Amino acid sequence: MGRKPRVVVGLSGGVDSAVSAHLLKQQGYDVVGIFMKNWEDDDDSEYCSSNEDFVDAASVADVIGIEIEHVNFAAEYKDRVFAEFLREYQAGRTPNPDVLCNAEIKFKAFLDHAMRLGAEKIATGHYARVRERSGRFELLKGLDDTKDQSYFLHRLNQAQLSKTLFPVGEIRKTEVRRIAAEIGLPNAKKKDSTGICFIGERPFREFLNRYIAKEPGPIKDEKGRTIGRHVGLSFYTLGQRQGLGIGGIKEKGAQRGGGEHAPWFVARKDIEKNTLWVVQGHDHPWLLSPSLHADDASWIAGEPPAPGEYGAKTRYRQADAACTLSAAEGGAFNLEFADPQWAVTPGQSAVLYDGEVCLGGGVIAAAAAVTPRPSGLPA
Repeated sequence: MGRKPRVVVGLSGGVDSAVSAHLLKQQGYDVVGIFMKNWEDDDDSEYCSSNEDFVDAASVADVIGIEIEHVNFAAEYKDRVFAEFLREYQAGRTPNPDVLCNAEIKFKAFLDHAMRLGAEKIATGHYARVRERSGRFELLKGLDDTKDQSYFLHRLNQAQLSKTLFPVGEIRKTEVRRIAAEIGLPNAKKKDSTGICFIGERPFREFLNRYIAKEPGPIKDEKGRTIGRHVGLSFYTLGQRQGLGIGGIKEKGAQRGGGEHAPWFVARKDIEKNTLWVVQGHDHPWLLSPSLHADDASWIAGEPPAPGEYGAKTRYRQADAACTLSAAEGGAFNLEFADPQWAVTPGQSAVLYDGEVCLGGGVIAAAAAVTPRPSGLPA
């Protein structure tokens, strides 16, 4: 039997990519590891774990018995992901850099590099699956539904999926940890990384401060009363509860323990008037959207799905919500939800599913509100 094809695995220093490399080697592939360095503005800081992660990735490669190469994609990352991230924040939206990073770096710059190394496929530690059906490639949810990452991969196309393997997408996270411990991987117990790759664990506002000018303005409630000051609209996201700096507001003569102490949530950002609108209570109608409009659509099959009934996620950790898809002009689309969705946020991704198949999605441009605004308040 001939040699199995070469697969280049993105080794992040985490346990998922490590076990992916091990499984591929077990299956007889010629496996090469690559560590991607995507950020270098503050490598020496306590928050950027790039050097530590590379040491972990190198020791994993050593245990598995594969070569590892360190590749720097920081310039591409800054141009293609970070610049777009800042543009979106400055426009008052809340982008998802992980979606951009997958489309532009991991499955573009990294894929190109792997092909130059003579690879036939690349592999990552994402919890998702690829299925080939009658010449078309489908992206499926990972078998472990608590870890499924298809949401972040929804912008991949046919050419990218045809060259991609997701070895841990077929197993559960508990099994991944078990395999890692069994083969003596040094990072078997390493905790999962959270948050945006280049921000790490640092306070988000402190990070954005370096890049975005603060433009303070009023915080207003649904009655149009100014109840505080915000530090700049870019620093807030819809549905945000912490860090608003507003206590409960008491109506004259209100009963103790009444609704006036319900927590405040960000409901709207009015860019033109530099005003942050907040409401009290998690289920306030201003926080609920029966429909949304998304543009910059990307469909895995290369063409949009037929209008009709699907499931959709408007944020990552969310059950699929029943919705009806309809096409809009210029390749955009609209979703109408069976039940209004909470804090649908412009800049985030609306991702469409047909059962376990991820169809693709787009960037949320606008969301309707359940109740019309009083006059003079933002629509």
